[in-house]
Amino acid sequence: MAHSTSGKTTPDGDASARRPGDGAGRPGVPSPTRRGLLTATAAAGLGLVAGCGEQGRTVGSDAPAKGSAPARPSTSPGPSRGAKRPPSGSGRNAPTRPAERRPQLPRGGRELSRYRLVGYCGLPGAAALGRLGTGDLDDRVAEIEKRARSYAAGREPQPVLELLATVANSSAGPDGTYRSRTPATTIRRFHQAARRHHALLLLNIQPGRASALDEVKALRSWLVHPDVGIALDPEWDMGPGEVPGDAYGHTTGKELTEVARYLSKLVSEHDLPQKPLVYHQVAVSVVRDQSALRPQPGVVVIKSADGIGSPGMKRSTWHKLVKDQPEGLRTGFKLFYDEDTEGSRLMTPKEVLALRPRPDYIMYE
Repeated sequence: MAHSTSGKTTPDGDASARRPGDGAGRPGVPSPTRRGLLTATAAAGLGLVAGCGEQGRTVGSDAPAKGSAPARPSTSPGPSRGAKRPPSGSGRNAPTRPAERRPQLPRGGRELSRYRLVGYCGLPGAAALGRLGTGDLDDRVAEIEKRARSYAAGREPQPVLELLATVANSSAGPDGTYRSRTPATTIRRFHQAARRHHALLLLNIQPGRASALDEVKALRSWLVHPDVGIALDPEWDMGPGEVPGDAYGHTTGKELTEVARYLSKLVSEHDLPQKPLVYHQVAVSVVRDQSALRPQPGVVVIKSADGIGSPGMKRSTWHKLVKDQPEGLRTGFKLFYDEDTEGSRLMTPKEVLALRPRPDYIMYE
């Protein structure tokens, strides 16, 4: 298990999975690592997010925070292309009324396979954590929309906003979990932006020492909406005695299945369209016993390759991560505006789409 100090290697010895500063930079003067920046800015970043006196508020329990969106499914705006329920009654004398439309994905339909997902990730007030946390939110979504069109390749482009909803911290905090929860006001603002642009909102979870499933359950009031999914970051899923930023965390195929099963239950109970469950994987060892991962009805599980480096290094990491993956698992690919271009260049959409299997989700940080 690697530490983030310079000169160390990643769990699998894969250079493309290294964070900047892990042996990089001028001799004797290591550059700041992305892992270090994350843990150093997590608490401060959430303070900036909270802004109006809301620092420390959590998105807890199944009940929405005051003023938040109601805890019931609502139909996302978008073309009316889904299945319809027939009016009640039968025969020629039956009363007629508009057919009730089932909840749809943001751009219509109920299956994700028609779309190529393309998004930004981030957290407001913490620029080091991704482009989504910088500048005007509507401008960022417009950028995503434009970039998504270059990845369509026979599918419809679907913009994605991946907001860090649970953030790993380098300090234990009052409950000893080494994580903070993004305020409900911030999640609501991003959900509203997603609605304005017919985008998907993915709530990213870096559990620290908390249970990933418990963090997912704490977001239930958002997950009952048809345009909200989950992204897990098991690199930050720490075991007893582990501290974010000092060691790589991990998850298991069984734990991922438990999260998928919970989401599947929500899909069934609320007649929701397919819901994405993304997990970002920086190295093979970050997900143990992957063969135990079991698909669940109504949930599309996507493994997103999270390696950093040149196009050749990223392809090498990709081939390691997609080898012998469970049947039914879809793939994603992560690109880094800053880290990938240090001494190299960003991969082009054509190069990303040439990967096999072709990624269903492309995310930029």
